[in-house]
Amino acid sequence: MALTMPNRAPTTPMMDWLLVACLVGLIVAARLVPHAPNFTPVVAAGLFAGMVLRSRTLALLVPVTAMVFSDLIMGFEDWRIRVVIYAALVLPVILGIWGQRFRPVLALLPLALTSSLLFFVVSNFAVWVFSGMYTFDLAGLVQCYVLALPFLQNTMMGDVIWTAALFGSWWLVQRFWFPATQRSPSPVSPR
Repeated sequence: MALTMPNRAPTTPMMDWLLVACLVGLIVAARLVPHAPNFTPVVAAGLFAGMVLRSRTLALLVPVTAMVFSDLIMGFEDWRIRVVIYAALVLPVILGIWGQRFRPVLALLPLALTSSLLFFVVSNFAVWVFSGMYTFDLAGLVQCYVLALPFLQNTMMGDVIWTAALFGSWWLVQRFWFPATQRSPSPVSPR
């Protein structure tokens, strides 16, 4: 029998805000504690927010708010690179919103990996353009991406693991916290 997401419990604006606070708190905490490079829940939380939260605005705020809060503590790099990184971290939210139409069990792995690759391409392009670390030609661009490949492995593993953890936890909460009679159809239900 395949694992499917139960219908979402009836959410209220308060529940959505609680989920946002939990996701932002998780991201900030995970970025501040020692971790492998790029092995954080930022992308997974964005994907989760896009698929679960009813408010698209709140979903879009999750990764950006968490990054701003943690960057205030950790310090900012080049502001131009940060703006591109923040924009790149909104892409998983958009993919999550788009992915609502699919069965989560089938969509989550491709969406998480696509999010990882998009972040890799966009963020390293910004590093190439704005950092001054690479020559501003095709050879410099290739060098930038090649030197960033070790980070891609951590990014992909982290995004897949954190996505599984978030959606698995959400599945458990819905399954055991809310009786079946309280559930209502949601974008995270099988179709």
